[in-house]
Amino acid sequence: MFGYIDLRSDTVTLPNPQMMEAIANASLGDDIMGEDATVNELQRRASELLGMEEALLVISGTMANQVAIMGLAQRGQEIIVGLDSHIFNLEGAAMAAVAQVQARPINVQNGYYNPEEIETLLSSGDIQKAKTALISLENTYNLNEGQIVSIDNMKDIKQLAEIHNIPVYLDGARIFNAAVELGLKPSELCRHVDAVQFCLTKGLGCPLGSILAGSKEFINEAKMNRQRLGGGMRQAGIIAAPGLYALDHMIDRLIDDNKKAYKFAQKLSIIEGITINMKNVQTNIISLNITREEMDAEKLTSLLKEKKIKVKNIGKKRIRMIVHYLISEEDLEFVYHNIKKIVEQ
Repeated sequence: MFGYIDLRSDTVTLPNPQMMEAIANASLGDDIMGEDATVNELQRRASELLGMEEALLVISGTMANQVAIMGLAQRGQEIIVGLDSHIFNLEGAAMAAVAQVQARPINVQNGYYNPEEIETLLSSGDIQKAKTALISLENTYNLNEGQIVSIDNMKDIKQLAEIHNIPVYLDGARIFNAAVELGLKPSELCRHVDAVQFCLTKGLGCPLGSILAGSKEFINEAKMNRQRLGGGMRQAGIIAAPGLYALDHMIDRLIDDNKKAYKFAQKLSIIEGITINMKNVQTNIISLNITREEMDAEKLTSLLKEKKIKVKNIGKKRIRMIVHYLISEEDLEFVYHNIKKIVEQ
């Protein structure tokens, strides 16, 4: 164990030495002019991986989501989103403030979007109601659960959307965690959507950046919307270089994070004073419920920090932990023993 064991998120990962070496050796150019060879290669590789025509490097997942909405919906229209999705809860109300669209949230149970419920919410628009412009999915779903949305579920939603001539967008920030768990190519999880984004900064361990992918027409418009948001970049190969390394070396290993998370959750779940819904531990994210009356999330978080362990407080009696490539089996064993000692004492 070195320094803090940080389980707050997989966004706390640091680029490994190979990524730093890739940055130092990157071929650079002006990306706005399309002249950064490293960015161009990352975009080409990413679009191929996702089964899309083209891709675009942006600064963050939030920017990717908002650029996508701006390209797929018009101001004053409505978007169907999951109630616990990132795009609805953690983007500073950007749908309203930036893209200027209205959200229509729905409950998503254990990663399942109910097509029948979605159909009841679809609106063709009238003098009083906003027109439904887009269905936005998230896979993995819920940043506090990491639930996998099945291909069959996505296929059913896409078929419904086609009947009503509505595009489907996928916030795939952690799509590779889902893909490796299902044993599928990422392109198979994108087959039933019109556009998708994934984050380089989470399980893939890159310092910054996200990829937005879709049709050639969609990406052309996305470039303009990225520019409007101040996201046009110059020598962006320093961002793209670790991304290229990640596509080659960091995707397949995500299955290790998923397996370690499940094993860790199983051990935690038998501690007296803790409950975990194991059905929701599907990838690398664990939500822990504290049932001991004298203990709450704030107290547990504080006591763990004294032991150089960082976890995220997500409710009065709930904490979240995310396993990533910097977390070892030894780290998790240390965390387990400290949680057990604190909660059961």
